[in-house]
Amino acid sequence: MSIPSKTISTANPKSSNAHHNPPTRLTGAEIIWATLVGEGVTEVFGYPGGAILPAYDALRKFPIHHVLVRHEQGAAHMADGYARASGKVGVAIATSGPGATNLVTGIATAMLDSIPMVCITGNVSSKILGTDAFQEVDITGITLPVTKHNFLINRAEDIAAAIRYAFQIATSGRPGPVLVDITKDAQQGSAIFDFAAAKPKAYRPHPMLRVEEPGLAEAAELIRNAKRPVILAGHGVIQSGAMEPLRSLAERAEIPVALTLLGLGCFPASHPLNLGMMGMHGEAWVNHAIQEADLLIACGMRFDDRVTGTTSTYATKAKKIHIEVDPAEINKNIKVDVALVGDLTEVLEQLLPRISSRGQGGREGSGWLKTIETSKGACAVRDIKNLPDSGHLYAAHVMHDLWRITGGNAIVVTDVGQHQMWEAQYFHHEQPRSLITSGGLGTMGFALPAAIGAKVACPEKEVWVIAGDGGFQMTSPELSTIAQENLKINIAIINNGYLGMVRQWQEFFYEKNYESTPLVSPDFVKLADAHGIAGRAVRTRAEVEGAVQEARSAPGAYLLNFMVAQEDSVYPMIPAGSALHEMIRRPGKNPLVESPDEV
Repeated sequence: MSIPSKTISTANPKSSNAHHNPPTRLTGAEIIWATLVGEGVTEVFGYPGGAILPAYDALRKFPIHHVLVRHEQGAAHMADGYARASGKVGVAIATSGPGATNLVTGIATAMLDSIPMVCITGNVSSKILGTDAFQEVDITGITLPVTKHNFLINRAEDIAAAIRYAFQIATSGRPGPVLVDITKDAQQGSAIFDFAAAKPKAYRPHPMLRVEEPGLAEAAELIRNAKRPVILAGHGVIQSGAMEPLRSLAERAEIPVALTLLGLGCFPASHPLNLGMMGMHGEAWVNHAIQEADLLIACGMRFDDRVTGTTSTYATKAKKIHIEVDPAEINKNIKVDVALVGDLTEVLEQLLPRISSRGQGGREGSGWLKTIETSKGACAVRDIKNLPDSGHLYAAHVMHDLWRITGGNAIVVTDVGQHQMWEAQYFHHEQPRSLITSGGLGTMGFALPAAIGAKVACPEKEVWVIAGDGGFQMTSPELSTIAQENLKINIAIINNGYLGMVRQWQEFFYEKNYESTPLVSPDFVKLADAHGIAGRAVRTRAEVEGAVQEARSAPGAYLLNFMVAQEDSVYPMIPAGSALHEMIRRPGKNPLVESPDEV
């Protein structure tokens, strides 16, 4: 087999010679790239170093574009963002020692959010493994708790099979990250490469339980008899591609849908059955509806603590159906009445024929939907097109206006904190994969590199970074990656001069002792300019529309530094240890009063 040339078209890498020509002898380094080409990989994110140099030396022979990051954590987040935006496997590359350990936060981020990712690291030669050699670290031991699986490979002939198996593990069942650690001598050695022969056996992370007739029948019966049902839709809906069967279930049985943070976009925000986001900073009417429901149908969500509040008081009036691909999640946090274990799309397609349409006078006639609608009351201010302008700039203004100006037709990549919650509340997502955010781990610094991955995956789409002034500084050197790759990414920094969410907790629970949360930041516009990226500061709401349009029309990346009100808080909020309905609400009685607490 001839080694693929860089001039080979990457439009369809799976049709390359990597797995159609007869077996041939390649170096281990070449086998890495040949296997990735065979798996359909066209882009990787990485940073070279001594233990991975043989692989980098061989890269020039293969039709794969390498994005040079400024820190290995950025590589992991970029691979993560690539996977979330595209639904494909993201690939990150790093050297041994500190290069490998710098990936760990990004790997853990992907693990907690079930993101398919393969990380390939170099390690010292096998003869000196375990001697504390220069830049040696037991990365497989370190990452064991935060990967679905990992491999240590010290022979060239084992590389292809390990990488192919890694891809299968990353995408099978509940997705997740896999690490393949390859010694330097394995990269320098040679072996016969046969892509087809390296195909792994079927991966079964758990004894996948088959959905049996009694479970489906019991679930259908509960749905038919429920008077106050609610569907809880999570990230698994998007991962499974179950948007259409979920919508069919909701419409056929007239069941309102509540969404987790990572589930936003799996059910159109404009749909009349969409209630909005649940949980710690979810809508009050959503949390009350869950607490009053007589049936919860959990679809691809895991009853995370940010969703349930105290488990002892969670939805005590409701029967519970849990549809989940990972058996380990069943009854882990919340005991359920019916468990349907399997791929969400497949389970819903088996369940739907058993659910008849309620027709006229169904659930709506029973008053359940009207009761929920009435309970919104004045809180429905989020749906008013023109939020009040008191002369101050609030983060809610920025989020709402970004949604309005873009028409919601953008991929939004958020960091973690107050701005993340305001985005979830005020930017209405109609499409899956339009919100990319760190949910389970809550990783500050995620947004900027993840947006790079998203833009590489979807170059035709408008991509916005929304980050706080704290999280942005954690990975801001990746501005140089944006410049080097010439990526059109728009960046909105919500700058309130604090570590905002921590400050909010200090305000509510620590008597406003703002210890170590006031934040001195650089001039972000000048920082962007130093990287060759245009930008401007925005201080009033009157400036927002013009600034956003200027960013959108600019030929390259653009940074907007929104100087928002400092001591603003996200409402509602469920304090730690409280029930789902025990929310801290906005102070005051009129949600249209023009004051910081009312926006």
